[in-house]
Amino acid sequence: MRCQVSVLYFARSAELAGLRSETLSVPRQITSGQLWEEIVKVHPRSRDVIAVLSLQPGTLSRKHNLHFLLERTIVLTSSCTTRNNFEGKKVIHLEYEAYTSMAETEIKKICRDVRQKWQSVKHIAVHHRLGVVPITEASVIIAVSSPHRAESLEAVMYCINTLKASVPIWKKEIYEDEYSWKENKECFWANSEK
Repeated sequence: MRCQVSVLYFARSAELAGLRSETLSVPRQITSGQLWEEIVKVHPRSRDVIAVLSLQPGTLSRKHNLHFLLERTIVLTSSCTTRNNFEGKKVIHLEYEAYTSMAETEIKKICRDVRQKWQSVKHIAVHHRLGVVPITEASVIIAVSSPHRAESLEAVMYCINTLKASVPIWKKEIYEDEYSWKENKECFWANSEK
């Protein structure tokens, strides 16, 4: 199964590729290294300059797309999309609400922690949507760039696990004829009440 990835080129990469953007068809299960090799196959002169990749094209509106301007850097992303069922019930959509100022503070703390734990990390983006999120759209996107994939992988996992455990965001699953508030089992406040 393949998916479409938007590739945007800037500065030197645009000159070497001879264009500003294109869409590549790539396997759905692909690592950042494999994606880079796909780009180099099409534009061999671009081996030393990485392009800017849009995250999960089609799953977010344009205003939510995140882009990174990077050279020789691995970008790893994780996005959590809304599923269409839960325990046999058809999910219509999700609704998120947050204690916004505290959530923003906690997410900034997560980013600071990542920079302390993985000092080679160049860029971090953490985005959690609030309000209504339709089926198949992303609720959470995390992107981390570093010179080596191991640090990026560890940092992305740390971000999502810590976000679920400490950021005050609540999810309501709306089904066809009922709804249910969901807690992340990782939440420290959910575990302290039991």
